[in-house]
Amino acid sequence: MDEELVIQGRRLKPEDLALIGEWLAGFPDWNRTRLSRELCSAWNWRNAAGRLKDMACRTLLLKLEARGRIRLPPRRAPSVNGLRNQSIAEVALDQSPLEQPLEALQPLRVQPVAGRSEMALFKFLLSRHHYLGQRNGVGENLGYLARDRTGRPVACLLFGAAAWQVRARDAWIGWKPEECRRSLFLLANQARFLILPWVRVPHLASHLLAQATARLSADWQNKYGHPICLVETFVEGERFGGVCYRAAGWRPVGWTTGRTRNDPSNRPIAPVKAVYLKPLRPDWKRRLAG
Repeated sequence: MDEELVIQGRRLKPEDLALIGEWLAGFPDWNRTRLSRELCSAWNWRNAAGRLKDMACRTLLLKLEARGRIRLPPRRAPSVNGLRNQSIAEVALDQSPLEQPLEALQPLRVQPVAGRSEMALFKFLLSRHHYLGQRNGVGENLGYLARDRTGRPVACLLFGAAAWQVRARDAWIGWKPEECRRSLFLLANQARFLILPWVRVPHLASHLLAQATARLSADWQNKYGHPICLVETFVEGERFGGVCYRAAGWRPVGWTTGRTRNDPSNRPIAPVKAVYLKPLRPDWKRRLAG
């Protein structure tokens, strides 16, 4: 391997590819899950909480196969994510219009999704009402449900792993490629933000964004063992103006190129989006410099 190969934020050396090839040839009875877990253990590839980064490793293997570097054993069962998406159950909700001043909903609670019933509700709302649908979190992620003073759901927010490369973001931070690879885990991406369609409350969106980002780093620390220093999101300009983000203190820093997270080519295949960032700690620049 002459060129540098970096996948899922991990730099792969020739001996890493050789090890994968040896295991694929030497253990034909291993399935993909066994292979990814053995690799995580061999590399000691863990998150800040000490858990093996199994899902990141599975994605790495799929990307290696897509690039023609390896050939994985056939799947022995349907995709777990596919089964999850098929099993989203209908949830009965009060969908009567909610059109009141923000003060009438207080105290609003924005809290991490907890328990099976809340997760079922969270997934149902995103799958039914978000224009991008429900997304299964890969790697570190946190979902939030927002409820009004009566406990009625009004919004969902989902934060997950940051994009590997965003030119406008990295330039604004002042990152070099090695700094980005080393510190990317300290960023989170707001992948979904849904205010339910029957909720029409002025200033609600910016209020919820402020609440969620105020507690995000502490919640992430509690779940994964490390804080979040900066949060990003990408706003499709033809659909949204980004007003609520600016009102909540997010900063527009440029535009995406139209490439997707897992696309190895340089061809734009997705809508160009505005890049918004919000620092969550006073020392964010020092922490991200590694």
